[in-house]
Amino acid sequence: MFNADATPMKLEDLGYTEELEGYRKERHLEVFDVGRVILEHKDKYVIKSNTAEYNAELIGNLRFTAESRYDLPAVGDWVAFSEYDENRALIHAVYPRHSMLERQAAGKSVQPQIIATNIDYGLIVQSVNRDFNINRLERYLTICNTSHVTPIIILSKIDLLEEEKLRALLAKIKERIKGIAIRTISNVSHQGLHDMANLVEKGKTYCLLGSSGVGKSTLLNKLSGKELMTTAEISAGIDRGKHVTTHRELVVLPNGGIFIDNPGMREIGVTDTSVGLEITFDEIVELSQNCKFNNCKHTSEEDCAIRNAIEKGELDSDSYANFQKMEKERAFFESSIEEKRKKDKNFGKMIKNVKKQRKQNKY
Repeated sequence: MFNADATPMKLEDLGYTEELEGYRKERHLEVFDVGRVILEHKDKYVIKSNTAEYNAELIGNLRFTAESRYDLPAVGDWVAFSEYDENRALIHAVYPRHSMLERQAAGKSVQPQIIATNIDYGLIVQSVNRDFNINRLERYLTICNTSHVTPIIILSKIDLLEEEKLRALLAKIKERIKGIAIRTISNVSHQGLHDMANLVEKGKTYCLLGSSGVGKSTLLNKLSGKELMTTAEISAGIDRGKHVTTHRELVVLPNGGIFIDNPGMREIGVTDTSVGLEITFDEIVELSQNCKFNNCKHTSEEDCAIRNAIEKGELDSDSYANFQKMEKERAFFESSIEEKRKKDKNFGKMIKNVKKQRKQNKY
């Protein structure tokens, strides 16, 4: 993975800030180099500094003192490292994150999965053909809002839709999702790509989010002006691109933008997203303050502000149903995590008592 021809750059070009430098000095990490994780594969990493790229692994102490996945590096993290061989390095510490995108891991296990860290903007890409799903848009918005990452909606493949239908789709989105920037693009006709390029700020990090085949990697290639990511043609049978991206990767574009490409996500399970839900569905939260009863369940109670708004057509019933579904997922995730913490705590106590008993029996 090491790039011997990597062009030297400033750390600021990778997103390094004065706050991170302040932390480096405060924790006396000046003896180590500074780099950013651009690739992660199990317990192996690729980190990029201002001069080169390195294949890296964790020092034993960092690995064994980690209490959870959150203590280990992820794509987007800043780390303190030292080179121990040509193009090889050891990671000694992970710098604080200013944001972290996560979701509930796919499958039945209630586990959070880090998507990427230190993100400034989340680019939520949906194609206007079969992939489009406004409920899923609200899920991605919730994930971004939870981490205080600024969301931008990108509607791709607009060459597949008549202009009148595109206008109707945009109106539908704006009626239900307010105050969020929306961009329309076509990787085929190049429509909207110039506006996308102008949107990118040097030194800011953008994370591409969306299902497989919506054109995330192709968009990244178009913005960079070269084939950075492998892509595939649209399948005639399913009317979408084929899944190609298999890992998260951070790249720096010629215009200075920092992008993280992601594999397509079929499941976007929410985690402990109370704040994110309140921001995404602020209209619903505000209406609930006007209910007659403080403990209103918004089902059959008298003078329920939410039910009244739905009946009058002032609140989208589908949006409220989506909010309810995600709120149930959040509550279930939160209770499951709390239960797991209790079990871990009880198990730790048991081990401690066993050790204590064995010590007493020796004497």
